[in-house]
Amino acid sequence: MSATFSQIYIHIIFAVKARDFALQHSWEEELYMYITGIVRNKGQKMLAINGMPDHIHILIGMKPSCCLSDLVREIKKSSGEFIRKHKRTAFKFQWQEGYAAFSCSHSALEKVISYISNQKKHHQRRSFREEYRALLDRYEVDYSEDFLFDF
Repeated sequence: MSATFSQIYIHIIFAVKARDFALQHSWEEELYMYITGIVRNKGQKMLAINGMPDHIHILIGMKPSCCLSDLVREIKKSSGEFIRKHKRTAFKFQWQEGYAAFSCSHSALEKVISYISNQKKHHQRRSFREEYRALLDRYEVDYSEDFLFDF
């Protein structure tokens, strides 16, 4: 009998369109629970989720059968509909196109979970722009300023 064994961890980051500060502290936990439900319903494991008013970080344990771009598309589509349906913002809410995704080793999980859990404290010292560029540089991702999130 054969089986598939895997250990795939992905740190995902995406932002609110036009860098509007739209995610409010008063309902962010409800949004995080909703997104967690999407991830679980797609058969993946939510390990951490947190963010700021202008962006979100998610850490998932992913099965090899999952297509990451399809999962992120579903998370953004469904959570955007959830925010609009429940009228959580005064303007038309949208996530910005694109996302960042970084693989994580099992040995780095605690550090990444702590990083995501402490987003509010972390961003007292560093802007999203600085954070995003630092992650791209750390993971040696080639990028063009023209295609970064709208800052």
